[in-house]
Amino acid sequence: MASEDAVIGRQGSYAKGVARRREILDRAIEVFAERGADGTSLRRIAQAIGVSHAALLHYFDSREQLLVAVYEHAEARRAAGEDDPRPGHAIDLIVGAAVSNLRVPGLVELYTTLVAASLEAGSEAGKAHFTQRFERVRADLAERLRADQAAGIVRADIDPEPIAALIVAASDGLQIQWLLDPSISLQETLGAFAALLHP
Repeated sequence: MASEDAVIGRQGSYAKGVARRREILDRAIEVFAERGADGTSLRRIAQAIGVSHAALLHYFDSREQLLVAVYEHAEARRAAGEDDPRPGHAIDLIVGAAVSNLRVPGLVELYTTLVAASLEAGSEAGKAHFTQRFERVRADLAERLRADQAAGIVRADIDPEPIAALIVAASDGLQIQWLLDPSISLQETLGAFAALLHP
């Protein structure tokens, strides 16, 4: 999960600046939850969230930097909120996170757009953020899989690291499929891993 300590862009020097930056990100989350990342410029994003273009440039150097910060802030808010139950078992965790994501389709679209954009040349903020995020998510999932193995609810003959990478890939891929066809059941499909990994 994201941490509020890891700041994308500029934090602001004083408490007022920190609060203003958070307010901008909170408003941007609302806008992107409704609309997704529709390719608009930083100036148009500023207009949509009700701040000046100069205010955004005070905290963020580029559209990419703002969008990554918006997604990171949304993830941190979810981690601190009631809609992130942090279940103990590996499969429950990934299913719960995916189902929670579906409540805000615009953020699923934003995430997918940002991951794809992070592969482009010159996308330093996105590449660094998502490389670290994937490493963190895979490590957390592998640790939970090892705990599940010790508890006897996951097969002992599997290596948790590659299985964690496969589960993350399945979750992200299914969320893209869901964006294209909302009839796809993420909960049921991702839940199939539990049957595959059961001893």
